[in-house]
Amino acid sequence: MSLSKESLEFIEDLRAYLFASGKKKAESEEIIEELEMHLQEAEKAGKSIKQVVGDSPKEYMQSISEQLEQDKRNWIVFIPLIIMGGFSFTIVKDLFAGFLSYSLLEVVGYVGIVLLTLLLITKAVKKWGARAESGRKQVIGVGAATVIPLFLFIGLIFADRAIHTPMIHFGPMGMWIMGIGILLFVVGVSIWAKTWALPILLALVTLPEFLLRQTSLPEEAQLLTSTFIMLAGVLLYLFIINRNERKTEIKEH
Repeated sequence: MSLSKESLEFIEDLRAYLFASGKKKAESEEIIEELEMHLQEAEKAGKSIKQVVGDSPKEYMQSISEQLEQDKRNWIVFIPLIIMGGFSFTIVKDLFAGFLSYSLLEVVGYVGIVLLTLLLITKAVKKWGARAESGRKQVIGVGAATVIPLFLFIGLIFADRAIHTPMIHFGPMGMWIMGIGILLFVVGVSIWAKTWALPILLALVTLPEFLLRQTSLPEEAQLLTSTFIMLAGVLLYLFIINRNERKTEIKEH
């Protein structure tokens, strides 16, 4: 028997909540499988999901989270990977542009903003997963987690122009080493994570701009076209991923 849409949504919310809480994936999946069986039995008996998890999804998810251990080891690996993954976009764009030079303020500021973004997204996912806020507050929370880092990055650009800090320059050899290093990093992470999301997104963000720069189009037209291609490509990729995940869920349930 397949689960109802409400039960499936709750299970996905719980999975997101436990991930954002830094719980071990294997233990989380065991709990989720047990819950799926309970929900199936309850639905067969004509019971609602509230009769299984109670009136407060947030309290239920918190109680489940408290039973599981923190996966500190994975987060120690996960955070540097996020920072390096984010840096790879900037580095690849600069490699295509033919220069590689960063100020100390850029590097420190970038790391700080990435860590803050990770914290904001984690908080937003936990609240969204637990349905702890109204729809409007959820939108505001996710929007803040997206917009605040964007403004901070813009602020960092202006601060870097106004405040002079030591520069880190990469010559031709340094650029080759950095390029090979980024390539190995992207391929390694993709194999480890069993997904090619990073290289696909990296190509969508960097290649259109680089290829259009080789044409005779005006600079403004290049910027608009590359942005459109990037956004359209990212949306198409997310649509395909979401459709495939839904197909997998339907087969499993």
